[in-house]
Amino acid sequence: MLRSALIATSLLLTLATPITAAPRHGIAMMGEPALSEGFTHLPYANPDAPKGGELRQAVTGSFDSVNPFIVKGQAAAGLRGLVFESMLGRNWSEAFSLYGLLAESIEVSDDRQTFTFRLRPEARFSDGTPVTAADIVFSMETLRDKGRPNFKNSYSKITKVETPDARTISFTQEAGDRELPLILGLMPIISKAYWQGRDFATTTLDPITGSGPYVIANVKAGETIVYRRNPDYWGKDLPLNRGLWNFNEVRFDYYRDSNAAFEAFTSGLADIRVETDPVRWNTGYNVPAVQSGQITLEKIEQKTPAPTTGFAFNTRRPIFADPRVREALVMAFDFEWANANLFANAYRRTYGYFSGSELSSQDRPVDEREKLVLGEALAKLRPDFVAGTYKLPVSDGSGRDRKILREAVTLLGQAGWTVTDAGLVNAKGEPFAFTITVQNKDQEKIALHYQRTLNAIGIKAAVRVVDSAQFSALQTSYDYDMIPVSWFNSLSPGNEQVLYFGSDGRTTEGTRNYPGIADPGVDAAIKAMLNAKTREDFVAAVRAEDRLLVSGFYIIPFYDAGGQWVGRWKHIGRPDVQPLAGFETTTLWRNP
Repeated sequence: MLRSALIATSLLLTLATPITAAPRHGIAMMGEPALSEGFTHLPYANPDAPKGGELRQAVTGSFDSVNPFIVKGQAAAGLRGLVFESMLGRNWSEAFSLYGLLAESIEVSDDRQTFTFRLRPEARFSDGTPVTAADIVFSMETLRDKGRPNFKNSYSKITKVETPDARTISFTQEAGDRELPLILGLMPIISKAYWQGRDFATTTLDPITGSGPYVIANVKAGETIVYRRNPDYWGKDLPLNRGLWNFNEVRFDYYRDSNAAFEAFTSGLADIRVETDPVRWNTGYNVPAVQSGQITLEKIEQKTPAPTTGFAFNTRRPIFADPRVREALVMAFDFEWANANLFANAYRRTYGYFSGSELSSQDRPVDEREKLVLGEALAKLRPDFVAGTYKLPVSDGSGRDRKILREAVTLLGQAGWTVTDAGLVNAKGEPFAFTITVQNKDQEKIALHYQRTLNAIGIKAAVRVVDSAQFSALQTSYDYDMIPVSWFNSLSPGNEQVLYFGSDGRTTEGTRNYPGIADPGVDAAIKAMLNAKTREDFVAAVRAEDRLLVSGFYIIPFYDAGGQWVGRWKHIGRPDVQPLAGFETTTLWRNP
């Protein structure tokens, strides 16, 4: 009897205790990491790349801070990867797998409710002080309480932190978020000692101490930032870093607009350029440096979902509250005319938020797994969205397709808007008028094309151009009617989706929920995505999210090129293999 009771007690304890795996060199969101413990370098890095020289890049806009982790200010380019590190680092040849960087191992319970990191004894900040468990805890608490909303969203799920020694940190959550161990693994680590007596929440141009391969060498606010490789960088021999960080200096020079940045590149003031203007790519690179072979032009394939770009409706504004209005305005955007007349037919139309991947809901009907995710939201979806047969309108390319515009006006009429001699007005006689706010000439060109089409159906759309600092402030406070937006989704979306599309972002400043989406169905789909234990359940959850977002008509979707147009001077070398996302600057080197 006693023996049976002891066995039963032992069994209960076993069932109640999370099963913890042995310390591992890496972790994957789904399945196992592709790289074994003895890997020597990342698949897309050249371990024999020469070291030395300078990499110069021309970027547009401005900056007034070197703290990239807070809402205030506009941070300079390059800080997150060059100066700051995390406990784990990413292999961009996999959907979402991480390997030891500041940490030598990670230990995760089977249910991912508890996870433990073991720091490398050699890990150091650039001032020579060791990276300790105290710095990890300080980073989590500071970023959670004073950083951007995405930090608070993730790190607030941690219910307990333990540091049994200076190199070990254990986290516990109760949210069931299976991505959270990876999110904590990617948390930027800041120095507790450096920030003592300093205000983390305010902008600064002082060179912040990090643990990364570079230090801030020179800063001219709004003009230039220069990073110098730390000769004493603690992690230069790690397999994760072999073949990366090859330049002695990395320099970003800021220019007023893309034309000025382009001129800087073709005249030799910048070494590389990722082109975004198809007309310029097709006609503007007929310059002596290209003709002589000094500049190489190439299109780099991307194997991740197409970037989600478009004009976002601010649904916080009453004028865009009705989805029928938003659908009508989506119909009024003539992509075919723009592609032929503005872009030399270089683009394809993007559909939804994971276009071109298995995660997209395009041409895919709702299956049984997705029905479970959608729940009550399924009944609210139109039949064409349930069947996966909804299509974006295809115009005759005239810029004034009367059939499509008539359909748009019909929808507007159903929403209470009427075309009169004075334009489109509501029952009170108020005009349908709003402002499209942009920050550069490329965006202005698209806005002016759209403005002409809207004018044909009585809508008064003003186009306003602001500088990058003003645009950033408007984004943060949601003080706009319509703006151009971009979201870059991967093959393994996760907690960032809360920042992009979660309901809290409708009222919380500083998120990337630019349209002001507040849909319980979208929130439920994101939660299902984060808790999914199989790839099949994960894909179903992402497709449900995509389907609900597309059916909500929150943006006027734009287009993508199916890859990246890249120019580089011949003294800049790159590996033959590129990661899933395409062109990767961290792998470049300067040819001797």
